[in-house]
Amino acid sequence: MTNREVAESAAMSEPPQPPQPSVTDAAGTGRRLAWLDVLRGVAALAVVFDHAGQQVLRHVRVIVYHWFDTGWYGVFVFFLISGYIVPASLERKGSVRTFWVSRLFRLYPLYLLAVGIAVALYLVHFGSLRGEDADPAASVLSQLLMMSNVLGNQNLPNVVWSLSYEMIFYLLLTALFIARVHKRGSWYALAFAAAAVAIGGLLPQAYFTSNVATPRLVALVADLAVLAGVALAVVRRGTSRLLGAALAAMVAIALLAFNGGWIWPWQALSILALMFTGTVFYRAEQGQFPWPKAIAVGVTVLGLAIASGLWHSQAWGISAHAELLWERRWFSSFLLAGLTFGAGLAFRHLRWPRALTWLGLISYSVYLLHPLVLEVYHHFTWTRQPHPFWEQALLGAGILSVVIALSSATYLCVERPMQNVGRRAGRWLDAQLGPDRMPDTVPLAKRPAMAGRGHPATE
Repeated sequence: MTNREVAESAAMSEPPQPPQPSVTDAAGTGRRLAWLDVLRGVAALAVVFDHAGQQVLRHVRVIVYHWFDTGWYGVFVFFLISGYIVPASLERKGSVRTFWVSRLFRLYPLYLLAVGIAVALYLVHFGSLRGEDADPAASVLSQLLMMSNVLGNQNLPNVVWSLSYEMIFYLLLTALFIARVHKRGSWYALAFAAAAVAIGGLLPQAYFTSNVATPRLVALVADLAVLAGVALAVVRRGTSRLLGAALAAMVAIALLAFNGGWIWPWQALSILALMFTGTVFYRAEQGQFPWPKAIAVGVTVLGLAIASGLWHSQAWGISAHAELLWERRWFSSFLLAGLTFGAGLAFRHLRWPRALTWLGLISYSVYLLHPLVLEVYHHFTWTRQPHPFWEQALLGAGILSVVIALSSATYLCVERPMQNVGRRAGRWLDAQLGPDRMPDTVPLAKRPAMAGRGHPATE
């Protein structure tokens, strides 16, 4: 199949659009930022509808997707949240070591559980490994650092593609933090957005794994380089720490720019621009950046990201109708994600119902586990004709109930306990190796509440 045929097929078949859950923890030393939990919950529901709608509520999904891609919308909201909260976590801790320990225990336990369940479902013939069984070694290497979407392999489960860009953001942010240039988020947001427009359509996809070496070798070299860089950043001091962080960040950016998976380079650049836009709004909330300039940056980034999609998608050469539908969804998903995040900021001081904030707490589990629930559902129903609408509505409600119940259990039994283990591990490492706080950061006990509004900086 030619590249043009692949692009047209992808645009017209509307493949699953996983979100990126915001895979960050907003629990701080005091009260949670409830509005972020509410946004996480909204984003998680949008993603579940995107994937579940392909099997139930199909007619509703077709109508919605004439105007709006709920999957991309959920992704964009999650990335904005990550851009807002991850720098807060790193700066509050003031320690690269503590930051990476917390990321490890925050993300990996549930991630490994989700991958393990996917493999178990495959072994009992309830699911698919999406071709990952063809080269298990390459699959393990690509999944090891949650960067499968930029290392030439499939994503297992399919939603973990977005974790690749979360990890790239963490690596880049670490290097900027050590170099003490991490507070220039507005410049980074605008630079990545401008790059999406200027060169996003010129950069290749899967260049390294298609032209330089096999996916297994590319993944091995990338893993070793990133791990070595992070290790230097975590355990060393001075110049070697900066060089290690810079090495990991450069490898990550190179993979994003030249070896992306099923999303296009201009989409990947737009994602980084979006995350740094979230950082800009965090700076404004902290009183470190003027609100008018923050709003101007946000509007400019959204405009450039939308423009990059409307321009570069023309190169696909798909039918005029398919192009119109895709452009409409790209525009509306970006715009509504920005408006949703803006509304959350505007109403951030309200008290939110516990049910909404709970959905945000379990959103990482919802994000990773709902495709697995759908695999089981599909196993039992794939031969049946489409259900009547009332049956679809009941099935959709049932699937959502199962997802929420399962996610609540994994949050209580896996996520929350492992986060506590991560905090204890960080304290133990500090006791063994000494504090790792950067010299110019404020100790936790003296750090002020967020913008004087009673919200502590969050993890």
